Amino acid sequence: MALSTKHLLGIKDLTPQDITLILDTAKQFKEVLQRPVKKVPSLRDVTIVNLFYENSTRTRMSFELAEKRLSADTLNFAASSSSAAKGETLLDTVNNILSMKVDMVVMRHAASGAPHFLAKHINAAIVNAGDGINEHPTQALLDAFSMIEQHGTLQGLRVAICGDIMHSRVAMSNMYLLHKMGAEIMVAGPPTLIPKYLAQAMPVKITYNIAEALEWCDVANVLRIQLERQNLPLFSTLREYNLAYGVKKEQLEKLSKKITIMHPGPINRGVELDSEVADGNQSIILHQVENGVAVRMAVLYLLANREK
Repeated sequence: MALSTKHLLGIKDLTPQDITLILDTAKQFKEVLQRPVKKVPSLRDVTIVNLFYENSTRTRMSFELAEKRLSADTLNFAASSSSAAKGETLLDTVNNILSMKVDMVVMRHAASGAPHFLAKHINAAIVNAGDGINEHPTQALLDAFSMIEQHGTLQGLRVAICGDIMHSRVAMSNMYLLHKMGAEIMVAGPPTLIPKYLAQAMPVKITYNIAEALEWCDVANVLRIQLERQNLPLFSTLREYNLAYGVKKEQLEKLSKKITIMHPGPINRGVELDSEVADGNQSIILHQVENGVAVRMAVLYLLANREK
């Protein structure tokens, strides 16, 4: 089987069959990562450039490790230390890189749609590692992989996405994926952080009460407050946000069932998640990080082999 698309620009563009293929392939690569020798020659002679115009820790390291595990040749680009800082355009930067015979570009950019723009102008396969507030497809895929490990299936699974929905590319990719794979979705957060159009755009339940969301769901995927993307104050203080919308140990203990806690990172401890919850036995946050390498290996492998 092969993916239906040359690029991974967003979950919106994938079919349920594509998603299943990526997750099944990731399962095989996770088994590889448990071996004493974790490296495979699957992408030997494939050259990948990591093109990051925004800061990143988990995503960048995860992609770099996935590339090394697949034996790919890698080139790392940071906008702050490149000619982009001198005013070079995105297209010029990428064309210069491609002249070095690069096969694939993993790209993070602050502008929504930047990977889609590149995909129209260059021949290399593009992997979107996060574009503005649009999508973060590999995060949604690793979240889905982690949920399936815990619950067996996404079909009928109740997932609450809590926090800053308006500014989160993780939220959008998760909603697209969960809907395609048959899960039920609820979003929870302050009215100012949930887009007004969401109920018309997506088949989701909406609540402004975090306790209601936690009682309803099987999985709570808690998002970071993205202060760097907010131009206006959208809630009073971080302390008040924590009091009204933070997930606390006492809340989880009152629930009628045990739920799974997830977070894409980085965590604002004491804001959207208390440390006792983030580090507690219901949290699978570190499993998400581990699964990210296997999922990104699967994406790179499938896109590279589609080209052959």
